[in-house]
Amino acid sequence: MMKTISCTKLDENLLKSFGGEIKTHKEGERIFEQGDVPVFYYQIVEGKVKENNHDKEGREFIHNILGEGQSFGDSMLFIDKRYPINAEAITDCRILRLSKPNFLNLLEKHPEVSVQINSCMSQRMHYQFIMMQSLASNDPMIRLTGLLDYLKSFHSDDNPQSFQVQLTRQQIANLTGLRVETVIRTVKKMEKENTVKIDNRKIFY
Repeated sequence: MMKTISCTKLDENLLKSFGGEIKTHKEGERIFEQGDVPVFYYQIVEGKVKENNHDKEGREFIHNILGEGQSFGDSMLFIDKRYPINAEAITDCRILRLSKPNFLNLLEKHPEVSVQINSCMSQRMHYQFIMMQSLASNDPMIRLTGLLDYLKSFHSDDNPQSFQVQLTRQQIANLTGLRVETVIRTVKKMEKENTVKIDNRKIFY
């Protein structure tokens, strides 16, 4: 059983005291685009955001889907590189953003926050490497299990079928590089094996 990731959100009042502001984004709106220069720390107050890009044929590949309390794009604030991905609201969102200079100033004044950021990014990388190993397999069952393990690692309850997957079949396909028909077939097979439970079309893992 994978251990739950214990990344805690940064204190909103602390972020606001360093100049943080809450911005609203409509469903489908880009928060930043591939090629943009990173200029803000972003933390989700409400809603969901996906990190994605598209291949030359226009097919979407989703790298991550994030929800309330999670930050995104922060690793790019520490290197002189442009974003390699897009960040897009998949629901109406309220996002707290803090300019890069103020964010770095916050970390300098509050080193305990820097330790928290580094720990969280390290844990993300660890589980993303695990998921990438699963995605390297040609077996769709292994790919889906790797993704579900990764998503459940953010969930507080490790009990079987306690985690509701907040993704559509199409989003799962985009995250795993599988066809949506393959995802549907594989999920049904996993249900027969009692690996997942399907209730009102919702997947529980």
